[in-house]
This record gives sequence, C-alpha cells and structure tokens, in this order.
Amino acid sequence: MGRSRKGRDISGWLVVDKPAGLTSTAVVNKVRWALQAKKAGHAGTLDPEATGVLAVALGEATKTVPYITDALKAYSFTVRLGQATNTDDAEGEVIAKSDTRPSDEDIKNALGPFVGDIMQVPPKFSAVKIDGQRAYKLARDGEHVEIGARPLWVEELVLTNRPDPDHVELEMVCGKGGYVRSIARDLGEALGCHGHVRKLRRIWSGPFRAEDGLTLNQIEEMAQTPTLDDHLRPTADGLTELPEVRATAEGASRLRNGNPGMVLATDVEYGEECWASFEGEPVAVGRYKAGELHPARVFNL
Repeated sequence: MGRSRKGRDISGWLVVDKPAGLTSTAVVNKVRWALQAKKAGHAGTLDPEATGVLAVALGEATKTVPYITDALKAYSFTVRLGQATNTDDAEGEVIAKSDTRPSDEDIKNALGPFVGDIMQVPPKFSAVKIDGQRAYKLARDGEHVEIGARPLWVEELVLTNRPDPDHVELEMVCGKGGYVRSIARDLGEALGCHGHVRKLRRIWSGPFRAEDGLTLNQIEEMAQTPTLDDHLRPTADGLTELPEVRATAEGASRLRNGNPGMVLATDVEYGEECWASFEGEPVAVGRYKAGELHPARVFNL
C-alpha cells in the first residue's frame, strides 16, 4: 500500500510569473511548499531560461490541467540573427554563422508561412520522447537525434521591434505543443541567415496573464500564511475553454458518484464536452446527452 502524501487538501490555481534560471518543476515544488499543498502540477512547461506565465494547479484543479494545456498561448521573444545553436537558444553552442542580415520587410514577408496549420520539428534538446527516452538526454549523450515534424496551429506571428540588425522581436499566439525555439531556427533558415532564441517570455496562457502572476519572492514572503491563500484562483478557471451547464441538486449528487446526472443546458449540442456546476463549484466534466452530463472527470470540492 502506497504512502499517503502529507499536506493540505487545497484546490485552485496560483499564477506565477516564472523567473529565468529555474525549471518549471522547481517552481511547482516551491508553490507546493509555500501553500503546504498535498498535490500540485503545472499547465505547460517553460524552458529554464524562459520567463512568464506558469499556471500552477493545486488539488482538484490538477484535473483541469489538460484544458489549459490545450488552450491558446502567447509568447514574446527575441531572435538572434546570424547564428544557429545546437539547442536553438542562447544556452547552446554556436554551430553556424552568417553575415547576412535581412531587412524588416524581408522578415515580415517570411512570417506568412509560419501562420496557420504548420508542421514543426521540435528542437533536438527537448522533452520529446524517442523510443521511450527524452530527446535532450540522447542529444546530451552525443547520440544522433531524429525527430519527426508535428502539426501546430499558429494563430498569429508578428514583428514587434527591430532594436538592431542582429536582433528581431516577435510575438506569437499558438496552440498546444508549439516550440518557439523551432520557430526562431526555421525563420532563420527561411531568411538565409540562421537564428536562435535569445529571450523568451510567455505573456498569457488561456485565461492566465503574466501581469497577474506572483513572483517567487512574493510567494516566499507570503509562504504558509493565509495571505497567499487569498491569491488562489478558482478551480473553475481551468475550465473556461469549455461551455458550462448547471446541474440540478439531484444531478450534482449523481455526478459526484460518477453517474450521469441531470443538467440544465441551453446552447450545448448533443455529445459536446462541457462542465457542470452546482452552487458555483465545478462538479464534473463530461459529454452532454439529452439533458444529462455523462461524466469523465469528477471534482470533490
């Protein structure tokens, strides 16, 4: 029998403005300690040197992580032109150089093919699994890494600034599984000058915004006090991408036991995924069928 994890049964979301130099896992561990939470996870890994939104789910909110992971996200990033690195960011070794520097107009024209449904090859130094092993581990061991292209939806990619000939600042809105490092690498190739990410910040992820996030210093100052609890956002914030239906009292009771329950719906179509609430709290996520929700996930709030 497994050992039960100690901590508080606390549920909700804490939005963190992640600093550079820490892994996403390290940030989650810091939040779990600060809130003395029994269970915590995050919605979408950020590279150690990246900053910005890291939404940490606690308790029952961890059941809503897939919906934030699938939501659109926005990034601002700086591309260093004229250099390619083996990691596609500034942490790697320079493996190619070019004296070519495209004009602003050239850059704007090159962005078009990166918008819409595209195919993207993740960086060799990434968490993608190859035959059961992480690509970054194989790459660090000097093994040849061959990663296939994967589909990605890019809603927007725009040039926001050109501070000097060697650097270009961009903003991108994309779906699940996007690698900004790959965009920088491939844009550099398309422009004939090479490129890698110099700086990266996630400015929003689904309903969560960087400007609403707490810094780690703030979290440490408020650690293990009611003041930090006050910054928790509702579990339901992780469900904003889904339509809401309202459960009846009897329906909520049945749903909590994992059975189909009666709900009140207006614009939800038959078979559509949605979430049911009762007295303001999420009860379950599932499929709507003829006046009932058939639950796939149940919340114990």
